[in-house]
Amino acid sequence: MKKLRTAVIGCGKVGHFHAKALANLEGSEFVAVCSTNLGKAKAFADQYGVLAFDNIEAMIDSASVDVVCICTPHPQHASVAIAALKKGCHVLIEKPLASSLEDCDAILSCAEENKRTVGVVCQRRFYEPCMRIKSAIDAGKLGLPAIASVTMLGWRDQKYYESDPWRGTWEGEGGGVLVNQAPHQLDLLLWYMGEVDEVYGVWKNVNHPYIEVEDTAAALVKFKSGAIANILVSNAQNPALYGKVHVHGNNGASAGVQTDGGAMFIAGVSSITEPPYNDIWTISGEEGNLDTWKKQDAERFASVDSMNFYHELQIADFLSAVSNGIQPLVSGLDGRRAVELFTAIYRSAEENKVIKFPLK
Repeated sequence: MKKLRTAVIGCGKVGHFHAKALANLEGSEFVAVCSTNLGKAKAFADQYGVLAFDNIEAMIDSASVDVVCICTPHPQHASVAIAALKKGCHVLIEKPLASSLEDCDAILSCAEENKRTVGVVCQRRFYEPCMRIKSAIDAGKLGLPAIASVTMLGWRDQKYYESDPWRGTWEGEGGGVLVNQAPHQLDLLLWYMGEVDEVYGVWKNVNHPYIEVEDTAAALVKFKSGAIANILVSNAQNPALYGKVHVHGNNGASAGVQTDGGAMFIAGVSSITEPPYNDIWTISGEEGNLDTWKKQDAERFASVDSMNFYHELQIADFLSAVSNGIQPLVSGLDGRRAVELFTAIYRSAEENKVIKFPLK
């Protein structure tokens, strides 16, 4: 397979996950980085032996870039992605796709016009326990998914919100826990359950008076299939507890995953506290597999650099998709669906009513 010439835009903490993957993957020739702060870009570039730029178009032209990974703050995703797409690059964007549906649609429209591929980073899809649930659903082992739940009870302290000037603000971050921490679990919910019909949601700031945005949100979701789900996500539990996604089928069988346990990791600051595992599994004939799977998955998790490995799996999937002219596992449209879901929760809270899909 011909190597794709790759680059990173945004030289913050999460940019290093992408840079390490792009430097390691056989399908990638990592050539450049870009930041509005050229000094920061040069320092970042020196670590990987690549070129540094402070202009996207100049970088793409000078370094003949095929694929860019976008690691800027959320509200900047659209302008950066559109600039790269117009120059003929495929783009992989850190979650969320954008902080507004308008920006999502602008990105996807530009990608279609320029016949380029867009993907969104949701590396938890690549966790073995998460894949196991999707395979069980696709094989009909739960009958039809009928009920689901997302529960993410985490913690972010004042130091975290002060670590970057854009955090905790509507303008700089686009939202709180729904936009920054919950998209991973929301993506899994949508991957398992399908298209949404309507949402009723609320959000609160429970114990973070120094930020503008929500630290907690809850919602009830009805899917077009008739299935229902509840969502509870929060950064207000000290210490952090866990993140879980559970699916219950109409045949009575259930499957679940704890995606995160203990302190939720912060890119470039902390590591993953506990390996993910299937915490519920009542599929007929497979009830006794939980202990074996948990042991196997923990051993595999410990055998790799878990902070980078699953990013690398997703980036490899994206590069393969670009090379083969197919959609990646997590497409731009998938990313839009997660943004539509959290936008509906915000809108429902503001208007105090059920929000029908698709959103206007």
